[in-house]
Amino acid sequence: MALFLSLCLVFFSIVCSSASATLPPYLDGLLPNGDFEKGPKASNLKKTVIKGKHSLPDWEIKGLVEYVSGGPQPGGFFLAVPRGVHAVKLGNEASISQNVRVRPGFIYSLTFGATRTCAQDEVLRVSIPGQSADLPIQTLYSTDGGDTYAWAFNATTEVVNVTFHNPGIQEDRTCGPLLDAIAIKQMPPLKLTRGSLAKNGGYETGPHVFKNFSTGVLLLPKQQDLISPLPGWIIESLKPVKYIDSKHFSVPTGLAAIELIGGRESAIAQIIRTVPNKSYNLTFTIGDAKNGCHGSMTVEAFAAKETVKVPHASQGKGEFKAASLKFKALSARTRITFYSAYYHTKLHDFGHMCGPVLDDVRVYPVS
Repeated sequence: MALFLSLCLVFFSIVCSSASATLPPYLDGLLPNGDFEKGPKASNLKKTVIKGKHSLPDWEIKGLVEYVSGGPQPGGFFLAVPRGVHAVKLGNEASISQNVRVRPGFIYSLTFGATRTCAQDEVLRVSIPGQSADLPIQTLYSTDGGDTYAWAFNATTEVVNVTFHNPGIQEDRTCGPLLDAIAIKQMPPLKLTRGSLAKNGGYETGPHVFKNFSTGVLLLPKQQDLISPLPGWIIESLKPVKYIDSKHFSVPTGLAAIELIGGRESAIAQIIRTVPNKSYNLTFTIGDAKNGCHGSMTVEAFAAKETVKVPHASQGKGEFKAASLKFKALSARTRITFYSAYYHTKLHDFGHMCGPVLDDVRVYPVS
């Protein structure tokens, strides 16, 4: 009997170790050569153009892909590469791709630095097989290092081919999106906050944030991103909202918050479970990110038939205030929505869009 139990234990250990060996690790960081600091050999470069589809380490390229350095460029243009020295530029119909091992059934979020390089409208298509989004990047939201975006997908296979593609056809074939860093994060399952019906109300679960430099991460409206990189929340507007972290910005509580940078074109919402005719209290915190965003700010909040406007006179010092809204549920599902009533830019940088910060959203029944 003892021998039988020992053999069972050995067999169980082998099965468990084999299963764990086949699972990919938890991902939260740069993709292999995601910062493009490992460049092609000199023999595979013609000036800045990469020759050969496997010449860029860890990536496969198609079409006109350039390996460039940040800083002033010929013609007076400036390429922002804030997280290193090198980046890639995608010309007409060009793409870069990489196979990534993932866990089927999990949500993953890609975080990447992307910006336009010419005055024309530019689009960046990010995709895995069966899921894609076209990101309009002609609008610059940051002037101090380019913009950073997040895009989420649902893993259905053990290996996904992550592709960044320029679908545009410009008169200048060298125009196209610039990519300077690409990271991936496996999104953990959401847990309810004790005492609150709102999920992820503190925005602690979100996309990867680059550690060495961050202007915030732009979260696109649901028209471009069907799976939200901010679990529990819907970006239901024309403009993105910005995910900011406590290392680079002032946030009210915890590690992260949301900055509403697009005025009435930038809204964030969540649908919560409620009991019809029961009263609830929605509480939240607003303020500024201590990033030079000055002015008279107002955040509007909606729940059921109720609304509240919360003013905040920002001096750009990272000050915050609490607010609340009492409402009566009309059905088993209630949408709570927040947006900024006005447009804002930094006091000394009118090209840098900013806005009020939202954090610590809670909903609880009123007894």
